[in-house]
Amino acid sequence: MQQELYYKEALKLGQKEVRARLAKNEEPYLPALDDIIPPEKALTGVPLGVMQIPVWFIVGTKTSGRLNAFAANFLPIIDEGTEFADKWEALYRSHISEGIREPIKVYEYLNRYYVEEGNKRVSVLKYCGAYSVPANVTRIMPERDGSEEVQLYYEYLDFNRYSKINFIEITKRGGYRDLLRAMGKRLDEYWTIDEQRRFSGAYYYFEKAYVENGGDKLKITVGDAMLTYIRIYGYTELENAGEAEIRINLRRIWEEIALNEKDDMIELKTAPSEEKKQSVLSKVLPISRPAKLKAAFIYDIAPEKSGWVSDHEMGRKHAQTVLGDKVDTSVYLCEKQSVAETLEKAIADGNTLIFTISPRMLDDSLRAAVKYPDVIVMNCSLNTSHRYVRTYYTRMYEVKFILGVLAGSLTQSGRLGYVCDYPIYGQIAGINAFALGAQMANPRAKVFLEWSSVKGAKEAALSLNRQHIHIISSQDTARYTQDDRHSFGLSHIGHDKTDLLAVPVWKWGVYYEKILRSTLDKTIKSEYINTARALNYYWGMSAGVVDVEYAPALPLASRRYADFFRSSLISGVGKPFLTPFYTQSGEIIGSRQSELTLEQIISMDYLVDNVVGSIPTYDELSPVGQETVDMVGIRQAKMKAKEGN
Repeated sequence: MQQELYYKEALKLGQKEVRARLAKNEEPYLPALDDIIPPEKALTGVPLGVMQIPVWFIVGTKTSGRLNAFAANFLPIIDEGTEFADKWEALYRSHISEGIREPIKVYEYLNRYYVEEGNKRVSVLKYCGAYSVPANVTRIMPERDGSEEVQLYYEYLDFNRYSKINFIEITKRGGYRDLLRAMGKRLDEYWTIDEQRRFSGAYYYFEKAYVENGGDKLKITVGDAMLTYIRIYGYTELENAGEAEIRINLRRIWEEIALNEKDDMIELKTAPSEEKKQSVLSKVLPISRPAKLKAAFIYDIAPEKSGWVSDHEMGRKHAQTVLGDKVDTSVYLCEKQSVAETLEKAIADGNTLIFTISPRMLDDSLRAAVKYPDVIVMNCSLNTSHRYVRTYYTRMYEVKFILGVLAGSLTQSGRLGYVCDYPIYGQIAGINAFALGAQMANPRAKVFLEWSSVKGAKEAALSLNRQHIHIISSQDTARYTQDDRHSFGLSHIGHDKTDLLAVPVWKWGVYYEKILRSTLDKTIKSEYINTARALNYYWGMSAGVVDVEYAPALPLASRRYADFFRSSLISGVGKPFLTPFYTQSGEIIGSRQSELTLEQIISMDYLVDNVVGSIPTYDELSPVGQETVDMVGIRQAKMKAKEGN
């Protein structure tokens, strides 16, 4: 009979899997749960009852009794003509004629299933490419040991508790929360049956299109790829799209999808590339003049209402003046229309370089960059791993280190204040650099931390004053609202008088001039072509894009002291983050005197040991703060957001 040939084919596939794994020095057989955790731990498992479970998450057996019967892919490796082979064949015929309906019995551990009863049924289903199987599930809860794997699993449990979805796997922390945010759902919102069905349908069509595009050859999960797709196109579009449309969209963003499997997703450009010199021939021979570069600056707030936007606008004007008729820069303000509509208008007007100056515009910037691949879109943010959008920011922590050194040398009490905006990438490095600088100048210095995105800048400074703290590092940019005028830069804030001591200076004019020059000579384009990673431009004092200025109230001796550190940072000799140092939790960062990498500095989600205060929970933040954290918040802030809900 033809059907009897199926066991033979399954056997060949099982034996092939064994040979392939042995050749790669990998375990060729199924793992046993009893070899992974103590067998008695299963006695404390939580019964979940009978449910449909994804077949591809079934990875092993409960005990080691059946290990030599199956290859690691659950296909058989016992010879033909045996009782085992006959039973397998009978199960196959039963599945083909009427389906396997009797539930198997499994244990679930870390979102993987281990079979206690029904191994041959699983083998048949794996061979047939079945999607799911009814199973009586017992969940074994892992100990919270702080490992990445366990923390990610508990995030999955929170997602599964309200959604009842058990077939999507996202491998980066915060991913399930990002998925819910993209769907417009709260973390603690129960899904309706209809929502579960629609999500299942969207996942099914996405998975088919993804595999047909070659996604099964990538190391990432379908869930990782689907989350990337939703971030760009939105969940509603995915829900309403057909398989063909999804396949076309996937081709457009394939580099963004593939970026997920890279460990080093971001390439940091730490200094401007040298401007290309004009060749001798180009000076002598008549050549056509290149077309004028049109660049759009998109603001979400009018410059007269925001110091941050005003600084960027002054930077735009500086670059326009210096570059003259080589460029044509223009401003687009999205007050009466959405960011997406503003981007469309700017591109329709012929702008081929676009700057969006707030991380809150990142998602819309990404969608525009995907839709218009010939347009260069740059977003002012840090540590965002998107292939199609370039990001840019300054190493402000270098200036914060100098301000910390100054503050530590000036304080008599050893009590210093720091007001920070948002718990986002780059800001935590600024806090820690200030604290380490203060500690260098005064080993007894303590830095008391407040957040303007929680209390407002004025109340944050007043709160520090009430604790008898008067030397305070506050806003990095002068603001125009009355509440934000109370403190700026490093100041001595008394009960009735504020003396400015030193201020950080964002030289956006220099930054934009260099970016525009790099665009004109095609450097920006070649940098993009020559890397498969996300490009982050992260320039500092050595590039002249950020600096410190002293106020008249600062004593001359203090200026000279600060200038010593300023010169060392510009030359590259000074290192704000020399290890070892300690975090608030007592963890030692580094074991010998060495320098943290820029990647380690950017991704800081801890505070050093002389900081008094904590990173705020999501619910404590203002609406603008929450929106900003959603886009580029540090991991700890996002995790606290989940715990807070």
